[in-house]
Amino acid sequence: MDMPLLIIRPRAEDVEGQPILRPLPSAKCRNVGPFVFFDHMLETIYPTGKGMDIRQHPHIGLSTLTYLFEGQLQHKDSLGSDQVVGAGDVSWMTAGSAIAHVERTPAPLLAETFTLHGLQVWLASPKAHEQGPGHYSHHPAATLPVSDNLGVQIRMIAGSGFCLESPVPVLSPTLYAEVKMQTATTLLIPAEHEERAVYVLSGDAQLNGEAIEPHALVVLPAGEEMSLFAESDVHAVVFGGAALDGPRRINWNFVASDPAAIDEARRKWAAKDWPTVPGEVERIELPR
Repeated sequence: MDMPLLIIRPRAEDVEGQPILRPLPSAKCRNVGPFVFFDHMLETIYPTGKGMDIRQHPHIGLSTLTYLFEGQLQHKDSLGSDQVVGAGDVSWMTAGSAIAHVERTPAPLLAETFTLHGLQVWLASPKAHEQGPGHYSHHPAATLPVSDNLGVQIRMIAGSGFCLESPVPVLSPTLYAEVKMQTATTLLIPAEHEERAVYVLSGDAQLNGEAIEPHALVVLPAGEEMSLFAESDVHAVVFGGAALDGPRRINWNFVASDPAAIDEARRKWAAKDWPTVPGEVERIELPR
């Protein structure tokens, strides 16, 4: 291997009471392919009557993708979507020029103790789609392609890779795969995408012989096939895609190639000149 691995340690955050780890964006790496934001919602046991409740908030210039390992979330947005998302499903929302949404624990689940664990990522839209219309789609777990060979299971969450292609309507070449490896198995990660990274959710792994700790995000060298070896049972995601068509600014919940678009979005949200989620009154105000 010609270059040392770039290893990013995530910072701990809290989103409405849900503990998360956030390796992207970081000072070392602003994005991997279209992925500009990466949140690992840590495995959390909620007692009866407690859950997540992220009030109405806006987005521009990105797609959000929610993927749960355990639990459920209810997605509602200003397009009129109202969808319960379960473990293994993909919830895909493209913001376009203006969208608002709500994410919360479904009411029936609040009647019991439950566990929530999953990932939410933001993918920057190509410039041609930044100001387009919004879109939402839900993809049940059974619709995602899976390969299971020699102790290595791969589920293609979004995009394509490993001879699999997801039905999620990504806007640029994308790789986003969940990987489960039994002890002493090996996964070859091909160089079929321009930019790639691995995030280890649990287990002890090695990349080309270098030890990788759980909750480490490793950016892979471009153009190089890599070997991921499982020293124990390993749960990880491999993600990336084509390089962005120019730099992106991130300000609060807004992503844009043009800073003026962010300024305009901030002004409109503060002025309540924004699409609203049907039936929702509460909203998260613009931070100062």
